[in-house]
Amino acid sequence: MYFNDHNPPHFHVQYESHRAQVAIQELRLMNGELPPRVRALVLEWADLHRNELFANWESLRTTGTFEPIEPLA
Repeated sequence: MYFNDHNPPHFHVQYESHRAQVAIQELRLMNGELPPRVRALVLEWADLHRNELFANWESLRTTGTFEPIEPLA
């Protein structure tokens, strides 16, 4: 996520040479592409942490701060 980023709420993913943006509400790739296994892991993680992702989206847009989110175990 980036400070003052455009709507809809989303986060950015980088894996090797792949880059993508994932919409938080729908848990879908908005832009870019990821290998199928990586995409599945990213979407699983995002589903587990959707509330934290939304909280960070709002916090970044209003105060420029965010809280770290646990990785997928």
